[in-house]
Amino acid sequence: MLENLENEIDLLKRHLTVLKLVIENEPIGIVKLSELSGIPQHKVRYSLRVLEHRGLIKPSFQGAITTKKTKPYLNKLEQKLKHISKELSQLQKIL
Repeated sequence: MLENLENEIDLLKRHLTVLKLVIENEPIGIVKLSELSGIPQHKVRYSLRVLEHRGLIKPSFQGAITTKKTKPYLNKLEQKLKHISKELSQLQKIL
C-alpha cells in the first residue's frame, strides 16, 4: 500500500531537484543537469518532459528555462506539502 506513495515521493523529489537546478542555472541542458544532480541523463530527460508538460519550464536553444508559472506552482506546492505533512502526523497518532 505504501510502495506507490514512496515511489511518487521519489519521483516528485527528482522532478523538484531538476526544477531547482533549472531555476538556479537557466538556461541549462540535460548533460549539465545530470552532472550537477547525479541523476542519469535519461531520468533528467523524463523529468524535463514532465515539467514542460506542466508548463513549468520551456526549451530554448541554450537549454531549459523557467516560465511565469514556475514560482506560483512552487508556492502552491509548498502549501500542499504542509497540509500533507499535517495529515501524515495525524496518521502517526492513530498508530
